[in-house]
Amino acid sequence: MERMPKFEIYKDASGQFRFRLKAPNGEIIAVGEAYTTKDACKNGIASVKENAPKAEIVDLTQ
Repeated sequence: MERMPKFEIYKDASGQFRFRLKAPNGEIIAVGEAYTTKDACKNGIASVKENAPKAEIVDLTQ
């Protein structure tokens, strides 16, 4: 059975809402900031989904 990538919404130790993006193999590949409401957290996920495909890569190590 092939797994799909997924966003998981969870509460952190302080009760804030956060999200993490998991790859098909279950590895966490991104973590969002803390949000005070679940709706705000969902908006953060929507922003990542909209903006990530067109985001440029900026290498700050040089």
